[in-house]
Amino acid sequence: MSIKVSNITKRYGAQLALDNVSFTINPGEVVGLLGPNGAGKSTMMKIITCFIPPSAGDVSVYGYDIREQSLEVRRKVGYLPENNPLYTEMYIREYLEFVAGIHQLGKNTAKRVEEMMEITGLMPERKKKIGALSKGYRQRVGLAQALIHDPDVLILDEPTSGLDPNQLAEIRNLITRIGTEKTVMLSTHIMQEVEAMCSRAIIINHGKIVADDSTGSLLSSPNRNEQVLVEFDGEVEAGLLRRVKGVLDVKNISGNTWLVESPENQDVRSEIFRFAVTRNRAVLSMQKQANKLEDVFQKLTKK
Repeated sequence: MSIKVSNITKRYGAQLALDNVSFTINPGEVVGLLGPNGAGKSTMMKIITCFIPPSAGDVSVYGYDIREQSLEVRRKVGYLPENNPLYTEMYIREYLEFVAGIHQLGKNTAKRVEEMMEITGLMPERKKKIGALSKGYRQRVGLAQALIHDPDVLILDEPTSGLDPNQLAEIRNLITRIGTEKTVMLSTHIMQEVEAMCSRAIIINHGKIVADDSTGSLLSSPNRNEQVLVEFDGEVEAGLLRRVKGVLDVKNISGNTWLVESPENQDVRSEIFRFAVTRNRAVLSMQKQANKLEDVFQKLTKK
């Protein structure tokens, strides 16, 4: 297996950041590490990448122990921290050559720098200093430095944070391509990104794992309320709609469009239609909503 985390606990003084966390990640998996702010995601990533030690427990990367064989672990891992620290006064090529030197790539440096600029789409900006780049291109530089030594494992902490929709799509496509060849663990608050990129999600809340499964299984798991999006041809009262048989709650989306929630496996569409008829309203559209990872996340982390 690529990563094995066994009973990891981490304390910062009196604060318990991680509480007896265990999981394994196999080669070739793309795993989303999710949780609210302060849940322990970044702490877990820093432990795996040997930036900080755990208070208790063990971690190994391709069989190498983070305490006893940290240099071997670092050779296996590429890491993009949340704040993506870069030397902004350096040119892109200059910076990547500097990082390659740290990894002792020797005569392969020039070739590898060219490859990384091609793979991460940096060639159009290659003559610029890092400080002159947009946030999206800076993220590309961060990915290039994380990949330059050809690691087997890639750890990405909020790689799409602060990007505009176009930049986000570009970085997502890049990570998806990388994930076909390497083991990837990434953290993000954008649930759509997890659904698009990850085959599995680990959800942490208050330092404990509250879910660890494939994204498909999480989305199809039981105990998820049904939701119907319905648009009427005129105004309806929330209180009256809420009293329809089987309805748990209603939320106005905009104008005469409502999101209606009902218990699992209870289809209230026929009841909503009867309600509309009795109120002399027409139903312009009505559609069951698919489960979203965001709903699962909120349910598991609001406890």
